[in-house]
Amino acid sequence: MSKQVKKKNTLTTEDVKRYTRNFWKVLIGVILLEFLFIFSVGIGLFGKLPTFRDLENPKSNLASEVISADNVVLGTYFVQNRSNVRYDELSPNLVQALIATEDKRFYRHSGIDYRRTFTIIFYNLLGRRQGASTITQQLALNLFSEGRARSTGKRIIQKFQEWITAVRLERNYTKEEIITMYFNTVDFGAYNTYGIKSAARTYFNTTPDKLNVQQAAILVGMLKGPGIYSPVRYPQNAIRRRNVVIENMRSEGFLTREESLKLQKEPLVLDMRISNYGEGLAPYFRAVMKREIQRQFNEMSITKADGTPWDLDRDGLKIYTTINSKMQLYAEEAQKEWMKTIQASFDKQWKSRDPFRGDKAKLLETGMKRSDRYRMLKQAGKSDAEIKKDFDTPVPMTIFTWEGNKDTTMTPMDSIRYNKLILRNAFMSMEPQTGYVRAWVGGINFEHYKYDQVKMGTRQVGSTAKPFTYAVAIDNGFSPCFQVPNVPLTVGSGPYAWTPRGESVGSPITLRRALANSQNFATAYMVNEVGARAVATLTKRMGITSEVPEYPSISLGAYEASVYDMVGAYSAFVNHGVWVEPTYILRIEDKNGMPIYEKAPRVTKVLNSESAYIMVDMLKSVVDGGSGQRLRWRYNFTNPMGGKTGTTNDNADAWFIGITPELVSGVWTGAEDRGISFYSMAEGQGAQAALPVFALYMQKVYADTTLHYTKDDFPLPEGGISKELDCSKYQEFMPQEEEKLDDRLGF
Repeated sequence: MSKQVKKKNTLTTEDVKRYTRNFWKVLIGVILLEFLFIFSVGIGLFGKLPTFRDLENPKSNLASEVISADNVVLGTYFVQNRSNVRYDELSPNLVQALIATEDKRFYRHSGIDYRRTFTIIFYNLLGRRQGASTITQQLALNLFSEGRARSTGKRIIQKFQEWITAVRLERNYTKEEIITMYFNTVDFGAYNTYGIKSAARTYFNTTPDKLNVQQAAILVGMLKGPGIYSPVRYPQNAIRRRNVVIENMRSEGFLTREESLKLQKEPLVLDMRISNYGEGLAPYFRAVMKREIQRQFNEMSITKADGTPWDLDRDGLKIYTTINSKMQLYAEEAQKEWMKTIQASFDKQWKSRDPFRGDKAKLLETGMKRSDRYRMLKQAGKSDAEIKKDFDTPVPMTIFTWEGNKDTTMTPMDSIRYNKLILRNAFMSMEPQTGYVRAWVGGINFEHYKYDQVKMGTRQVGSTAKPFTYAVAIDNGFSPCFQVPNVPLTVGSGPYAWTPRGESVGSPITLRRALANSQNFATAYMVNEVGARAVATLTKRMGITSEVPEYPSISLGAYEASVYDMVGAYSAFVNHGVWVEPTYILRIEDKNGMPIYEKAPRVTKVLNSESAYIMVDMLKSVVDGGSGQRLRWRYNFTNPMGGKTGTTNDNADAWFIGITPELVSGVWTGAEDRGISFYSMAEGQGAQAALPVFALYMQKVYADTTLHYTKDDFPLPEGGISKELDCSKYQEFMPQEEEKLDDRLGF
């Protein structure tokens, strides 16, 4: 019996051969199945894999950069705050920290670290969970998946996709290129921060090439978990993780033991610069320019190669502008310095008065109906009574002050009252010969008041319009020394009769002195002589795009215009009668540096060269002895300089346009509503409320020798000047000149 059992348990040679054949069949079958599975993944059966073009141009939301003329990034347009860097823009500390922590064998594998993979499988079987993804595999996941898959089945397929993509990456790119792509695609969690360039700025206010060991270790440490290792929310976690990274760098030979111990004892030091749309220089300028670019692209049908429109928030464009970052900073500083002072004076004026009495109470109601809160309540179906109750109920809010944002509690109606008593200001500076805009300050605070007052907004220009009337006169043969009546008068008759208000400094008066002292009567006399149509025509030719009616009152500025247009118009005087369109976009390139748009400004001859120079000479008289002379005695400018003040009815708008041979700058100051204004002319006139911003700006510009703006005189036009500009000499032959003028005008 035992012999029979033993015989049954003995494997015959045939059994061994059969088992061996089956074993190899199963093994080969498994290998074939794995090969077919990997092949299927590779051809995209389980999901499309990226092409090499996709690898080089990942579909990421890449911020577009606005770059100044002196190569400073003024700000960005973005959905995700992401900007790319090159390998040579990465600190060695970053690269070393990444390799020491994430992939010690990075330079010794070809995308998949097989040795580490099998080791990790063993550790995971023992319950010691660890990750085995190489930097290249992590890059594949960052670039080409919609995040890490949650289900086990999908994650297995995704892992194979990562492996295949990683091998492709390694075959087609250098190690340096892979590291660069990796750092450009990682997500640092909070504050809309994507990529190392954005992270370096957000957390340390620096660039990736300047990151020290501690900073690099913090950022690399965050890659394991941007939330739990956030240096802002969980600083102790961040420090512990940083020290792990530093210790890894020591173990890989990048740091000595002494350096490691010393660095691990260092405190956490952050310098936060959280990106938002209004952050950085020239936020108003960037907002206006974005709309302008989108308009130009639409009108000119500028699209991508595949016909889809460019997206400034996602396509990583490089927008090169004419703005000079230093001059922009000086303009913003000048505005803040003066407006802080004048706001205090304005507040004091209304401290014991109610600016919203009588008819002006409507300003509050209008402000309420224009607010977002009102629209939301209306859309929610609230009644007028319910809305009024809401606006009279105190709520917490943050308000603007010149000392910084202030958290307070007030009713929405009181906040409207408060903001309507905040003075606004706009400033623009450009080079008249090139049309290049060098500084643009569209308002006092983009966070709270987003409406641009340089180009988008228009206000009544007041006496800054007077030079257009005198320019027509000069171009028709009048001399700046020609004398005219300076007494009250009525221009026109019947329903079209117009009697200007004003005060006389003496009569008769020369055109030069009339402009210098901004005399209304003499100016009205001159518009009656040369005709309102001629003045309106020249005004439009000089670049004023708003409506300029052919009424005599336009000689005193009874129309609205933008700072942008007024600065451009005055530039034609300085540029020998040639108007150059104010230009602020130079060119736009895609993320690969290929040009897609270039701006060519319009250029028009609008005024005789000699007439333009004479107007400049008359505008110099405004500064040398007229309404702008405080530039001399208060701000100590001694160089040749001209300009024109402007003040509208009830001191609602204060203007100053200043000219030098190389810069023309315009300033406007006023409240949101023209119904709110300075109580006295002494405080509200252009020479007081607007001119100081120009003065402070020019002081800063001249003090910066790197800008190379000279203090030379205005150059004569080619061919010189035929008219006598010295009024003391002009008197000797004035009768002959007047006789010639009478003949020319047909008197």
